[in-house]
Amino acid sequence: MRRVTPACGLSAALIFALIGCAETEQHAPPIPPGPEQGAMVEPDKAPAAYKIAPTDHAIGGMMTYIVRDKDTLLDVARDYDLGYTQLITANRGMDPWVPPVGKPVTLPARYLLPDVPHKGIVINLVQHRLYYFPDDHTVETYPIGVGVEDHNTPLGPTKITRKEVHPVWHVPKSIRAEDHDLPANVPPGPDNPLGDYAMQMGSSSFLIHGTNKPYGVGRNVSHGCVHMYPEDIEKLYPRIKVGTPVLIIDQEVLTAWIGNDLYLAVYPNKDQAESLDVNMPVKEELPPKLKEQIEKAMIGHKGQVNWAEVEMAGKERSGIPVRISANAELAAVTTAIANPRSLSR
Repeated sequence: MRRVTPACGLSAALIFALIGCAETEQHAPPIPPGPEQGAMVEPDKAPAAYKIAPTDHAIGGMMTYIVRDKDTLLDVARDYDLGYTQLITANRGMDPWVPPVGKPVTLPARYLLPDVPHKGIVINLVQHRLYYFPDDHTVETYPIGVGVEDHNTPLGPTKITRKEVHPVWHVPKSIRAEDHDLPANVPPGPDNPLGDYAMQMGSSSFLIHGTNKPYGVGRNVSHGCVHMYPEDIEKLYPRIKVGTPVLIIDQEVLTAWIGNDLYLAVYPNKDQAESLDVNMPVKEELPPKLKEQIEKAMIGHKGQVNWAEVEMAGKERSGIPVRISANAELAAVTTAIANPRSLSR
């Protein structure tokens, strides 16, 4: 069954001029879990929910989508519950508006879980991803839109303090100063950038909410609020109680042991993500203290590190988990190629 979803109106906390009104067909099947970790809870519905054990540190799976006539990468991202920047990062150089018909598109839906307590809502800003842990054995994950430069969501612990269906957008004075045509209040409806659901975090004005511009999900587009696809927040909202803990982090480097192998995922930083978003050259930049983070992950484990693979992942910043553990012979060769001291920058 195909579903046509309109996407028109204002952007949440930012007039998002890069994308006009559009319609997207929801036609893709859900992503199957990876063969090593997790079991999908609701395989006939998006977004993905996974059963996890305390020792599980990765969920999801990689897939390939073949472009069809009239597809855009924005459509594909939403169909598979991915963020736009996440998808374009894994498919650099592909025209997002007119991808070649028949061309394979990498769907990077394999995730290393953030290195924090798995409780309540965890938001990783640089990853453009929200995780919800309803219990000790389940995790759900959703793409999100986050703040632009100089409008970052405050990091640290907070909680859901208020919920509202069909919210009124009380336009902050700072945003009205940027656009004098905005009214003081925007009532519920298709022009309301908050969408149909909003959840306040702490005593601040920062919200987790829907949007009437779903193609801003997975990008840096807001003044600090967290945007979700309308269909995602519709599913999440009823199950979140006032008082649910929220932890906001900015972990661009994630590591996880899967079996006897160490995996690494490195995400574009904010500047790189914004360059990718507008198809501009990306400045190559290794994450700070990358070597130290790998060495910390190796504590208590036997084996060697493929430092060449670490350096490549740190420079590419694809967000796709790669195996960086190696046997002794391979490690001896790759250490000569990549000096691990260079990764401490």
